[in-house]
Amino acid sequence: MVFSFLTFAASWLLWAAAFRLAGGDFTHPSRFTALGGALYLLGVFAPALVAIVLTALRDGGDRVRTLLRRVIAWDVGPRYYVFAILFYPVARLAGAAVERIVLGVWPGASSESLGVMLVATVLSAPIQAGEEVGWRGFLLPRLSARLGLPLASLVVGVVWAAWHLPFFFMPGTDKTGQPFPAYVAGLTALSVAMAWLYWRTRGSLLLAMLMHAAVNNLRPMATPPVAAGSPFALRGPLMTWSAIGCMWIAAAGLLFTMRGVRDLPGNSRRSTLAQIPCSVRTWLNRVVRRSIDILYR
Repeated sequence: MVFSFLTFAASWLLWAAAFRLAGGDFTHPSRFTALGGALYLLGVFAPALVAIVLTALRDGGDRVRTLLRRVIAWDVGPRYYVFAILFYPVARLAGAAVERIVLGVWPGASSESLGVMLVATVLSAPIQAGEEVGWRGFLLPRLSARLGLPLASLVVGVVWAAWHLPFFFMPGTDKTGQPFPAYVAGLTALSVAMAWLYWRTRGSLLLAMLMHAAVNNLRPMATPPVAAGSPFALRGPLMTWSAIGCMWIAAAGLLFTMRGVRDLPGNSRRSTLAQIPCSVRTWLNRVVRRSIDILYR
């Protein structure tokens, strides 16, 4: 709870500040674009920064170094690289095939070449450490120790999706006007696949980062954005829901293989809050109370 609260608070406040500096629309640049971009990027890295701080407070520098070494854990089987790169694109293609069968037409193809998308995937993978050190490196192992890996992967997926919620209300983002329920369903299925990958690669955050980058960049079949009217509307392209259905079919099998798994690299059954020094806990409590007072003033 402490990790989630601090991550959400830090990211949402930083994104709100960046949005304000952008004049209420990320589409149009302003004289504060550089500062807003820096705040935005800092918000993206908040999961990793919070995870590092909490790990340092509770376990010391050695555990922080152990956590960060998993960012460069590359020595895993080639099949896991294939899984990381192809899981999402294959699901998208399967969704496109369903749309072709049902509606008789193929969805519009991406204007980017496959080579460009692959290069973008590799180059952007390091940026995903900003999220993956937090979600998979810190939160997943701790929840797995308490709930088991299958349930923990589902919980992390919902938390991960909820963290993105402000973007559905901010004009000028790639999520503006998109249906949030479909996003939650899809990201939770992806969370299951990434939890399985993390487990099978003995805690490689590098593979999780690569898979995350592939989700962001490898979209060989794309449909135009759909204005949902409300972020909580259920409607969306047939291809979107078909791809989500395909991911959940795969996720169901992965959940079955993960049954009974609890021990992951970074597991800790100790309460994060209980291990933080008393003075820091007192300060955090004051910050929380002060934030609540400001919000409901």
